[in-house]
Amino acid sequence: MTDTVSLDAEAREVLGAGAGCRTAVEPLVHNPKNGVTAGVWRVRAGDRSAVLKLLTRRKTAEGRWAASDDPRHWNHWRREAHVYESGLAQAWQPYGIRAPRLLACVERPDGDVALWLEDIPGESATSWTVGRHVRQARRLGAAQGAFGATDRAWLTRRFLRQYVASNTLGQELLDDDEAWRHPLVRDHFPPGLRTAMVRLHHDREWFLHVMENLPRAFSHLDLWPANVRTDGGRTAACVAFDWAFAGDGALGEDLGNYLPDTVFDLFLPAAHLPAYAATAYDAYLHGLRESGWRGDERLVRLGVCASAVKYDWITALLLARAGEEQLDYGGGRTVPAELRYRERGMTLAFLAGWAAEARRLAPQAGFPQAPSGR
Repeated sequence: MTDTVSLDAEAREVLGAGAGCRTAVEPLVHNPKNGVTAGVWRVRAGDRSAVLKLLTRRKTAEGRWAASDDPRHWNHWRREAHVYESGLAQAWQPYGIRAPRLLACVERPDGDVALWLEDIPGESATSWTVGRHVRQARRLGAAQGAFGATDRAWLTRRFLRQYVASNTLGQELLDDDEAWRHPLVRDHFPPGLRTAMVRLHHDREWFLHVMENLPRAFSHLDLWPANVRTDGGRTAACVAFDWAFAGDGALGEDLGNYLPDTVFDLFLPAAHLPAYAATAYDAYLHGLRESGWRGDERLVRLGVCASAVKYDWITALLLARAGEEQLDYGGGRTVPAELRYRERGMTLAFLAGWAAEARRLAPQAGFPQAPSGR
């Protein structure tokens, strides 16, 4: 992070604590593989606290998680600082979704950037009920319908294409009979899933073409329950964190990420997903209409359904890691393998349904017919 003396001085300045005040540091859960994040901590000085997120390009990271200097790259190391400094992180606040307040952005001598952010005491969306997730979908629709699209030199462009292309682990196993016979896969993946997910993999270019030519919206692009909290009871708004991927997305793409991620990481049972997704989609559409958006609803539905292509890589990942210990997000806790494969298998089957719906809907919305199945 930095030496203790420097951290204490930085913390006292940001938090307005006295010179004799002791600093306490608590590590927070994040993705440790990402090369742009040196760490995330809650820092306390006296009775005040803040969240410190340290952005870097000096960290060694494997393959796809390497930091990029390209401001359009999906993993550009300094993007999140730009989003906060510009005020764009608060663009959705009038519609019920805000970011933590930026307390300070410190350029360190070693080139790293320290983001000091408001410490939000609210409840994580990982423990929300379905009804609360549905209300979040309505807020998201209102925000994206009212604010629309925007562009800055450091916002992500073509995020989905870059992100999908970077996830290659296990792709050679999609056509490997032995991999599909592993007991976790054989016993917990629904019938027909292999055919559907192999087809999705081979149709990726068609899905990406659709997603890149749908109506645009300023998008978070990593919106899932672990990045959302209530506002600590102060307002009716919710707080969205981790704007590192923010940029140009298809209308509906953020919702298409949020819904399956609620289930992939075991925050809701997969059995709830069909009804939950249908209700949340209606709420998102209601939010769009409520904000004054008057576009073709078929294009929104297509954006949600075609976003299934983002999860093409999870099938291959599950095939590759069927024999490994299963860990939760952040790697701090073991997850029962049978539970993970059952829940993810059901979710992938649901996404296969989205993909099939996208293939049916696209020609009605003016897009080319999808390739024929293999």
